Amino acid sequence: MTAPAYGAPARRRVPPPRPRGLAARLRPAAVVALVVLVMGVPLWLVVVTAAKSQGEALSPDLSLPSRWQLWENLGQVWQQGEVPAAFLGSLLVVVPSVALVLTLGSMASWILARRAGRLNAVLYALAISGIVLPPAVVTIVLLLRQLGLAGSVVGMVGVYAGIYMSTVIFFVTGFVRTVPVSIEEAARMDGAGPVRVFVSVILPLLRPVLATATILICLYVWNDVFYAFFVVGGRLDTLPLNLFQVANAGLYLDNWHLIFAYIILMSLPLLIIFAVAQRKIISGITGGAVK
Repeated sequence: MTAPAYGAPARRRVPPPRPRGLAARLRPAAVVALVVLVMGVPLWLVVVTAAKSQGEALSPDLSLPSRWQLWENLGQVWQQGEVPAAFLGSLLVVVPSVALVLTLGSMASWILARRAGRLNAVLYALAISGIVLPPAVVTIVLLLRQLGLAGSVVGMVGVYAGIYMSTVIFFVTGFVRTVPVSIEEAARMDGAGPVRVFVSVILPLLRPVLATATILICLYVWNDVFYAFFVVGGRLDTLPLNLFQVANAGLYLDNWHLIFAYIILMSLPLLIIFAVAQRKIISGITGGAVK
């Protein structure tokens, strides 16, 4: 006697149609080759040039060094390029800037996403207008001088917070709109106030998108030399400013192997952050795409 079958019969899976033609089959390989060409060639140029001697690196190219001396060049840059002081200066600017932007930006995004009306629509348009409007550098410097913040870490943190607040609001507002309102209503029925709802309910749900915003803002602020040159130039050393200064000094004059080695040292912290948080970064980018 055979056992009775329960439940609906399993549906037969239909395999996706296979691409036909030689051009369709070669298209993915062409895309991969293009990505490798665009991203891999500059990366290879930086690594092989940083591993060469001074004579071989006078004309940077893609050829292999006759003898790999990457660690020796990194050690020379670390000792003679004042990297630790510049690294500390970058941390003093990046950490408070990112913390301030994420805190204020996520709170503003929650309010803008939950309240409808023309006034909030206008406020949201003004908040994200900073993405497309170019900041006036001369005005910013003059304003900081009047406030007594020119050349200070506080002034530099305020400049970065104002510039990248629009990016955080744009990312987080779209993500909050995908979170069901019933979750917040359940917390309010249990007696939670607005601050408790934001900290205990909303903020944990924002981890993926905040991870994405963190890596983007860290990338912008960590590598910025333009605003740092006008606001704190000469008063505080950051890694990009220090690279700019030593590249024009006698130590690094025509020493392309040391300049590329400095670029590797400057990029390592961001590479480590991306390697640790890459899963949340990708989920944060795609989290607002579907509801």
